[in-house]
Amino acid sequence: MPKPLTDQEKRKQISVRGLAGVENVSDLKTNFNRHLHFTLVKDRNVATKRDYYFALANTVRDHLVGRWIRTQQHYYEKDPKRVYYLSLEFYMGRTLQNTMVNLALENACDEATYQLGLDMEELQDIEEDAGLGNGGLGRLAACFLDSMASLGLAAYGYGIRYEFGIFNQKIVNGWQVEEADDWLRYGNPWEKARPEYMRPVHFYGRVEHTPEGVKWVDTQVVLALPYDTPVPGYRNNVVNTMRLWSAKAPCDFNLKDFNVGGYIQAVLDRNLAENISRVLYPNDNFFEGKELRLKQEYFVVAATLQDIVRRFKSSKFGSTEVVRVDLSTLPDKVAIQLNDTHPAMAIPELMRILLDTEHQTWEKAWDIVTRTCAYTNHTVLPEALERWPIDLFQNLLPRHLEIIFEINRRHLERIANLYPGDHDRLRRMSLVEEGDQKKINMAHLCIVGSHAVNGVARIHSDIIKATLFKDFYEVDPHKFQNKTNGITPRRWLVMCNPGLAEVIAERIGEDYIRDLDQLKNLLEFVDDDSLIRDIAKIKQENKLKFSAYLEEHYKVKINPNSMFDVQVKRIHEYKRQLLNCLHIITLYNRIKKEPNKNWTPRTIMIGGKAAPGYHTAKLIIRLITAIGDIVNHDEVVGDRLKVIFLENYKVTLAEKIIPASDLSEQISTAGTEASGTGNMKFMLNGALTIGTMDGANVEMAEEAGEENLFIFGMRVDDVDAMDKSGYDAMEYYNRIPELKQAMDQIAGGYFSPDQHDLFKDIVNMLLHHDRFKVFADYEAYIKCQDKVSALYKNPKEWTKMVIHNIAGCGKFSSDRTISQYAREIWGMEPSLERIPRIHPLTVIGVNK
Repeated sequence: MPKPLTDQEKRKQISVRGLAGVENVSDLKTNFNRHLHFTLVKDRNVATKRDYYFALANTVRDHLVGRWIRTQQHYYEKDPKRVYYLSLEFYMGRTLQNTMVNLALENACDEATYQLGLDMEELQDIEEDAGLGNGGLGRLAACFLDSMASLGLAAYGYGIRYEFGIFNQKIVNGWQVEEADDWLRYGNPWEKARPEYMRPVHFYGRVEHTPEGVKWVDTQVVLALPYDTPVPGYRNNVVNTMRLWSAKAPCDFNLKDFNVGGYIQAVLDRNLAENISRVLYPNDNFFEGKELRLKQEYFVVAATLQDIVRRFKSSKFGSTEVVRVDLSTLPDKVAIQLNDTHPAMAIPELMRILLDTEHQTWEKAWDIVTRTCAYTNHTVLPEALERWPIDLFQNLLPRHLEIIFEINRRHLERIANLYPGDHDRLRRMSLVEEGDQKKINMAHLCIVGSHAVNGVARIHSDIIKATLFKDFYEVDPHKFQNKTNGITPRRWLVMCNPGLAEVIAERIGEDYIRDLDQLKNLLEFVDDDSLIRDIAKIKQENKLKFSAYLEEHYKVKINPNSMFDVQVKRIHEYKRQLLNCLHIITLYNRIKKEPNKNWTPRTIMIGGKAAPGYHTAKLIIRLITAIGDIVNHDEVVGDRLKVIFLENYKVTLAEKIIPASDLSEQISTAGTEASGTGNMKFMLNGALTIGTMDGANVEMAEEAGEENLFIFGMRVDDVDAMDKSGYDAMEYYNRIPELKQAMDQIAGGYFSPDQHDLFKDIVNMLLHHDRFKVFADYEAYIKCQDKVSALYKNPKEWTKMVIHNIAGCGKFSSDRTISQYAREIWGMEPSLERIPRIHPLTVIGVNK
């Protein structure tokens, strides 16, 4: 007897997943078997689960290919303006299920695999995450690609095809241990190599100024081999392209350039060139000034700009030859968005092309560059801002250093004319920072070389205008904009929480998936008992499912009726996982003191990776695991409090935990988090937020009503005032008994009985040099957490607050963000039209 379907599984079979037509299912089964046989060269006797995954992936990919070619034909015929999103990170996660959602194939694939005797979820679990990003910046880029395709924009994501993505995190004896993420080990069914579009990238060498113009000579060449991945829009037949570059040594590498005696050694040394795309730097909000990193940044930019210029010159219907020789119209057809300063080299590189190859005048070239490029800033943390030593530039990119010096000379000339005699302003605004070691300030280069500069939440955009880039804002206020981040509702609701997506669709229809503003229609049902019941039920089903996952993978049994209190993000002092730790210890001490009180049970989960060289972050992970060891084995506490560190947090784990969470912790010091997007994902999936007025939390509180979030702590002005007056951690330590007790326990070895001084560095930092003022917000945080516990005891009121939050999510769709970028920065108009389906492939030269 087949087991009966749960309510959630029944719901999954309804509308938002697409109908499973008999014909569809039959075709899918036929194609599945064809791929198993012809592509993988296996039969059912010897095929492994992985073979079945690849057969299914190839079958789904077939549905993309016709649309992909047709989309490129469509762009070729219409010759629209194209946007190029340059990012060193694209944190894509898995592709299979997302593609099925966007192509409305989920139910048909489910049915086909069931009829073939296979389990869809098992097959999906075999896919490796494409972990080509560290955190928010890379995941934002992935959400943006989804929205650009869903809005019918002619858009391309350009980045690096890292052989090894973000490391896999193992927790061994409570410590983070890094393992290489060999995500391409079994191949990647979603990518297509395009060797015909390979491009040379030059490094080192010297510059010659000749009567014929400037020449960059005696360079070392590395080839950039592109791999294309299709990016489907939501049910509109649009499939855009993400093009990632892989470094290859040219055939003659080292043989003539380095005159190495031995042939074998010369071939082995090819690795030096190919190392450029070997590994993603595992830092988030921290600048590491290594030569390899600058090589990566220039590599992606140089290859991409050659591609952009090539496509611009030959993008005219009916011709594959060069038809546009005049690059003065480039800004009318090309928009380049720089995702943080990592692709900043696009500015001097485009100048180099225009000056040295296209022989434009400086003024003409500069006009083209500034009208084409725009820059997104993602952080105000000083340690995250890129500043490259001039010596490194001189050696690696000598021509670009000349160009940057000239950009700076003209820029400072302009400032000197505007502010005569203000030498301090000239120093502050220079692209070249003086000091022991002269450096190029890449953020300044981006601002000067772009026509638009944006922050990623309103408060962040205000802060950069008031502090970080104040001088530049005073000179060019028209450049500065805000574009509050968003998330794609396809992956972060329809795909990861189908039960909730369906419950919403039953009330307000399906159109909200394309127009998230429609969620506000849920407010009509905020007092509707049936909706309250349905949403609570979905949450409980998600919690049960995640509890089973935790039991299987972490060998820990948790109480699914407890509040799931979750903080998942990169481990960093500014995100204040330590404040969360202090609350856990305080709660633990209270339960121990009054074990018979009616406590609200909590399962507190913290997850995230620490940069491998970030000692404090790694010690924070060790503290979390140490607290868990004590709390989880204390019989007095029982299942009223559990602490779990979620190992190897990544996109796929986020898709499991976010739908199951009750409380989302967004507790950074006000003024430090640029935006956050995890906060939006939790909100959309029916978790309530406890947070400071930082990043996008401010706008979330506006949209849902501040009374529907748990807001606590200092605001930006309070933090600024404290910076001026001085922050004295010892004052709080001596005044607040529960804080003192928690700190004394950490310092005295209560949580590390075998090594009493294990956490001395954390204790010393918190007491004497805490930049992020954890103690200053402790009291307000604990009181706010008490309010959370009290409300959780009233499930109906809690769920009504959840509905207010979901209804307030409309603003936080990446569709809204991208529409604003398109209209206000790129000069493009989004469209919700479906493009016509495939017609015979009569157009030549379209796979560009």
